[in-house]
Amino acid sequence: MEDPPPPPPPEPEPEPAAAAASPRRDVEPSPPPPQPRRRLLRRLRSAVQHYEWGRRGDASLVARLAAQDPDPARPYAELWMGTHPSGPSTFLDDGELLGDWLARNPDALGPAVAARWGGDLPFLFKVLSVAKALSIQAHPDKKLAEVLHALRPSTYKDDNHKPEMAIAITEFRVLCGFASIEELKDILRTVPEVEGLVGHEDAGKLMSMKDYDGGSEVRSSLQSAFAKLMTASKDMVSEAISKLISRLNIESKIRTLTDKEQLVLSLERQYQEDVGVLAALFFNYVKLSPGEALYIGANEPHAYLSGECIECMATSDNVVRAGLTPKYRDVQTLCSMLTYKQVSVTVIYCVMYIMLPLYFTCSTLKV
Repeated sequence: MEDPPPPPPPEPEPEPAAAAASPRRDVEPSPPPPQPRRRLLRRLRSAVQHYEWGRRGDASLVARLAAQDPDPARPYAELWMGTHPSGPSTFLDDGELLGDWLARNPDALGPAVAARWGGDLPFLFKVLSVAKALSIQAHPDKKLAEVLHALRPSTYKDDNHKPEMAIAITEFRVLCGFASIEELKDILRTVPEVEGLVGHEDAGKLMSMKDYDGGSEVRSSLQSAFAKLMTASKDMVSEAISKLISRLNIESKIRTLTDKEQLVLSLERQYQEDVGVLAALFFNYVKLSPGEALYIGANEPHAYLSGECIECMATSDNVVRAGLTPKYRDVQTLCSMLTYKQVSVTVIYCVMYIMLPLYFTCSTLKV
């Protein structure tokens, strides 16, 4: 039996096309794929405002956030995080102003924000610790802010509006917006001290109003009555408050005072002979529980009374005040700028994730 023929030799594998040609020495290797931009957490040192209404020492959340060893006798009212010149934040590691860093790194804000606000933060973030009532106040809209800033730049230092939202950390008490027409009529019926300052004519117009009456007519009557109260002479206001406090102290022994009547007694202990004690009766009295929030638009009257909150607003420090304050009062501007809307206050419930100490997230850039 013959041996089988040997298998044919394997065919040579074709060489790669690149191998057929001589290698090119002038071709550079492909660049590596782009790496994702690093994210960096950098701690901020935030400005503290020591307004007299703030909680003192380590009773203040602001103090516990900002100071290693807070002064027990000093008020720690507000902690500011942002670029506003009245309280700019700096980086903890090198002391650089946050505003200067953003000016050099505007893309950290994102293209839309950087383009619209010129490489600056459009908001101001605060923590408030309130021991004593803040002023009865309102923040002007953008157009009015520009006018006030042009006329009185030393008082109204910004040409920007200041809509704001407050989120309660503890129970937080607020006066916000005008009460309903029915509640105001009840005030005029049961508080003769207020009715006397408003005057019979304006009080009569409000008493004749109905909830379903035209909005402009109600607002006009409310504006007239509120302006009469706020511009009453100091002697008349002092006498009215004295009579009201005396009457409430007597009546408290025979009946339970309403929440607003108790508030009047509390405010009078803080601000004696101040028309804001009486004006508080015109507003909605709101108590926020932790996690609840309140939005306050431009030209709306309000006053924070007590508690702690976080607050976010447009970058501005314009405040028009008219009561419950030793500071400058611009009563005519406040009375003319308010919307005089009467709407029920909408309380928003928020889910809060609070990390302390507070950090600012920013992007690092390759120079």
